[in-house]
Amino acid sequence: MFKIGTLNKISPKGLAKLGDNYQIIDDVNEADGILVRSFKMHDMEFSPNLKAIARAGAGVNNIPLDRCAEEGIVVFNTPGANANAVKELVFAAMFAEARNIVKGVEWVNGLEPAGISEAVEKGKSNFAGTELAGKKIAVIGLGAIGVSVANTAADIGMDVIGYDPYMSVASALHLYSSISVTDDMSELLADADYVTVHIPALANTKGMINAETFAKLTKPAKLLNFSRAEIVNADDMEAALSEGKISKYITDFPTERFQSHPQVMNLPHLGASTEEAEENCAMMAAEEIADYLENGNIKNSVNFPACSMGVPRAAGRVSIIHKNSNDSITAITAACNELSVKIENMTAVSKGDFAYTLLDLDRSISQDEAAKISFEGSIAVRIIK
Repeated sequence: MFKIGTLNKISPKGLAKLGDNYQIIDDVNEADGILVRSFKMHDMEFSPNLKAIARAGAGVNNIPLDRCAEEGIVVFNTPGANANAVKELVFAAMFAEARNIVKGVEWVNGLEPAGISEAVEKGKSNFAGTELAGKKIAVIGLGAIGVSVANTAADIGMDVIGYDPYMSVASALHLYSSISVTDDMSELLADADYVTVHIPALANTKGMINAETFAKLTKPAKLLNFSRAEIVNADDMEAALSEGKISKYITDFPTERFQSHPQVMNLPHLGASTEEAEENCAMMAAEEIADYLENGNIKNSVNFPACSMGVPRAAGRVSIIHKNSNDSITAITAACNELSVKIENMTAVSKGDFAYTLLDLDRSISQDEAAKISFEGSIAVRIIK
């Protein structure tokens, strides 16, 4: 029986994915795994029992990833599970801005009821807008959300160009073949009417949208940020708005600095706030954490490499989290030889400073035997079967 703690309200459909072999508990110090949404975990101390954290969403800036890796805790996220929700909000915001819908609704609500029809016909020209069809949109980041935005933009007749130096094969296969992709930011931003950003908030992407970016725009553009506030350099954004390089900033991440700025549309972080997205993220997070706890497989981890050997078919399976070194495999195989246990299948993968090895053995081993597989640089050895 695995124990799962929750730090936010998790969709019942997600919890139901765990099945009868799981118990939902209140005390996360006893948990084998934690399901979380937005709860800030940086100040938490983690129990030695904790093996995995699954974030029901894409962003993981509320989780101390490096510390989790050092402690052998695998952190998962759910890329793509909320992609449609975010995509729909991006276009809702674009349409609302292009057609002056928010100001128009506010104006109508302030009219006197008597004679409202005549007033509307007389004043509607003040809210004339523009159409999206035929406008150029530059999409920065072609992950699940960026690809979905790019494809939908093409469907409504926009001229779409994308940028992502790290685009995955899966993203490339889902992106319409008619959409241009460039690795040249100058080409991307030339003549752009809209620029939309869909990249993760990482140390190397903080402030990525800055004065250098704005300098490449050849005419005033509207910038949409549905990634994170820190992706955009606030000083440079304020200057770009003042200088007319950016005519409108639409963001799902309000800050005090831009709260009342006349050229900024602030949304209250609604990107994944749909019933469907919450269910999709919760179900995907539950499936990931269960596959890891039951089978040792890692999919969509942000601090350890992907690794899968399916359902255990051998007599025993062991997982080893360790530092990435040239001697680790030698140490593992030597320990297995010393225990007189045969390795029937092995997968060893690395990601940065850390590595993960999954072993299928010809017999099950005890906790004492598992301890003998530890070596310099090993962090956690776990018997799965």
